[in-house]
Amino acid sequence: MLPDPIKNFVTIFSKLPSIGPRQATRLAFYISGLGKTKVKEIADAIAELNTLITCARCFRTFTPPRAGQAGSGKLCSICSDPTRLKNLIAIVEKETDLLSLEKTKKFTGWYLVIGELHKNGELEPEQKLRLSSLKSFIQKELGGKPSSAETTAGKAEEIILATNPTVYGDLNAATLKKELEGLAKKITRLGRGIPTGGEIEFADEETLGQALERRN
Repeated sequence: MLPDPIKNFVTIFSKLPSIGPRQATRLAFYISGLGKTKVKEIADAIAELNTLITCARCFRTFTPPRAGQAGSGKLCSICSDPTRLKNLIAIVEKETDLLSLEKTKKFTGWYLVIGELHKNGELEPEQKLRLSSLKSFIQKELGGKPSSAETTAGKAEEIILATNPTVYGDLNAATLKKELEGLAKKITRLGRGIPTGGEIEFADEETLGQALERRN
């Protein structure tokens, strides 16, 4: 009974987070009812996502600089900012977590977007590659590979494991800490300004700011 364009829309959009077949169907009919001009605007906005690229350092998506604009083309605005502290790193799951932490204006280092973590604490091959990239960056940019246990060459000052304060977040933080052992003078978690069971993405700026300040 559904027109083919609606079926195709539902097939694709029902796979998105928090959208099932019923919600996708309602959304398809709503958008189609907006008229051709609005439908084209929405289609153009989706198509424009194809212009985004992934930062070679932190792995967040960003719009590459146009010809004549400042920027290396491979690094996002955060990673290419010379005022950011290279030896202070926050590991986040999602880009929305990164954006939430940035809004606090209390974090002056840079990030690694590790990707959504599993509830069993195991890392995907892509996530392991991102951690390997982080290790290489630390060893290369922060003084070379340490020659003994006493030296801090090749170590970050601090790595913050900015995972959600949930049972699964704690499990994944333990996995990440084990992977990163020896790469920083200290490895910390966000303070419990965020309630247990909460998510970074939905925390307000003041709460997130307190969590950054109370990290341990």
